[in-house]
Amino acid sequence: MSKIDLFNKEWIDVVFAKKNKAYGAYELRQTNSWNTTKSLFIASAIFIFLFLAPRLYALLKGMVPEPPQETVTEVVMQPPPPINPEVKTPPPVEPPPPKQDQVKFPPPIVKPDNEVRDEKPPTIEDLKKADPGQKTIEGDPTAEVVQITAAGEGPKQAVVVEDNTVYSFVSMENPPMFPGGIDKFYKFLGDNIKYPPMAAENNIQGNVFVSFTVEKDGSLTDIKIDRKLGYGTDEEAVRVLKLSKRWNPGMQNGKPVRVKYNIPIKFSLQQ
Repeated sequence: MSKIDLFNKEWIDVVFAKKNKAYGAYELRQTNSWNTTKSLFIASAIFIFLFLAPRLYALLKGMVPEPPQETVTEVVMQPPPPINPEVKTPPPVEPPPPKQDQVKFPPPIVKPDNEVRDEKPPTIEDLKKADPGQKTIEGDPTAEVVQITAAGEGPKQAVVVEDNTVYSFVSMENPPMFPGGIDKFYKFLGDNIKYPPMAAENNIQGNVFVSFTVEKDGSLTDIKIDRKLGYGTDEEAVRVLKLSKRWNPGMQNGKPVRVKYNIPIKFSLQQ
C-alpha cells in the first residue's frame, strides 16, 4: 500500500470535489507546506540570533574605548600650630590728641527705659569752646597730623591719599555739623515738615529714625529709613532731608571726610 500525501494537489482536489473551495480550508491546505517551511526558517533565525547575541555584544563592547578613570587624591590638612601663651598681643595704639579740645557728645541711641542712664549733656557754651566727640579729650594745639602705624613702628608723616571711607559719627575727631548747630537743624526740620494727612487722620505720632552720609562737600547722600513710622511720615522725612543746605563736613586729621549720621525726626500733633 503506497503512502498517501494528504497535502498533494490531486488528493486535495479529490477531497474538496463538489465542495465550497472559497471557504478557506482549501487554500490553507494548498499553502500548508510553504507556511511550514517559512515558519521553520524564521524560528531558526531567531534562535541563532538569540544564541549569538551575548557574543556579539561582547565583541562590540571591546571595540569601543573605555573612558579614562578619574584619580581621587586624598588631601590631609595639617593641624594649626599650637598657641604660645608666652606671646602676648600688643595693646592697641592710642591715636594722638586732636588739635582742639573735644567734649563728649555721642549721637542719641534708642535704648529700653531700664538701660537709660542719666548723664548731663554738654551745654551750648561747651560746644563753642570744644568740638563734639565720643569722649572728652584735652586738645594739643602743637600736635602734628600723623598716620597711625602698626605696633613697633613710629609715627609717619601723613601721605596725601584720597580717602572715600565712610566714617562713623562716634569715631570722628571733628564730626559734621549743620550751619548754626543742631538746634538750627531741628528748627529747619520743624519749619519744612508738612504733616502727612493720612498720619494726621489716624493720629499717628512718633519718631522716624533716619541715616544719611555727609559728604566731603557737606551735601547729604544715601538717605535711608532705619525705623519706619508709616502713613506717609517716612517719605516726608526723606523729602525734607533732601531740602537741607550743605553741612559743615566732618574733619579727620585736618581733612574733610565722609561721615554717616543718624538722627530721629519727631512727628507730633499739636493739641
